[in-house]
Amino acid sequence: VGPYVLITPNERRRNQLQQSKLSFAQKELNDLERWKEEHRPGPIKLIPQRLGGKESEAQARQKQQMMLMQSKYQQKHKREEYIKAKKAAEETEILKKKAIQREKAERLEIRKRQQEMQRRETFLEDQYYKTNELLNRLDLCLPKSDSCQIANRGPESTAWSRSHTYKQALREDENRRLEEMKQEQRRKAELMEFKQKQEEEARTRAHQNEQRRVNNAFLDRLQNKTQPNSVYHPGYPG
Repeated sequence: VGPYVLITPNERRRNQLQQSKLSFAQKELNDLERWKEEHRPGPIKLIPQRLGGKESEAQARQKQQMMLMQSKYQQKHKREEYIKAKKAAEETEILKKKAIQREKAERLEIRKRQQEMQRRETFLEDQYYKTNELLNRLDLCLPKSDSCQIANRGPESTAWSRSHTYKQALREDENRRLEEMKQEQRRKAELMEFKQKQEEEARTRAHQNEQRRVNNAFLDRLQNKTQPNSVYHPGYPG
């Protein structure tokens, strides 16, 4: 550390500076108070006049009471409309979910019926083929009939004719069963289509009714807003 010189403070000079600062601040405060006194506002003088419009105090009180009652009814009506709209939305959502589940159940039932029909058709076809195979084996086991045997109509010819008639009856019965199954499946498909059409129409009508109700409620609220002097009573056709 290098050398340094210590200078003692001048107390007299410090006191003079402090006294000058205090005197300057006091002078500014005195000037501010004098300016406030000079610019103080005077007394207000107004010409007396009648206020409150053309209505009396009783009429004004009555109008205020009516407006308060109307605001309470409007708030109550808004709460009721909100609760109704919320319930309607929840019911619509529940109906939509039920319709989806119903459609899934119907599709599953249709799929089960189709599988059952396919199993029945497969079983009948297999039965038909096995019966034909059995009859063909019986035909092969029978001896060839010549013209004399055909003319005499022996027991072999009678057995062949019975087997041929039985085979033809089986074919006709099988064809009849297949045709009945096709007609039944066609009827079920038509009935399912008719039910789906009815459900779609019912959903469309419900949606239109809900939209009409919401529109009517909106028009009622709009009419109540455009008529501020009328007191709204819920349930009263104003």
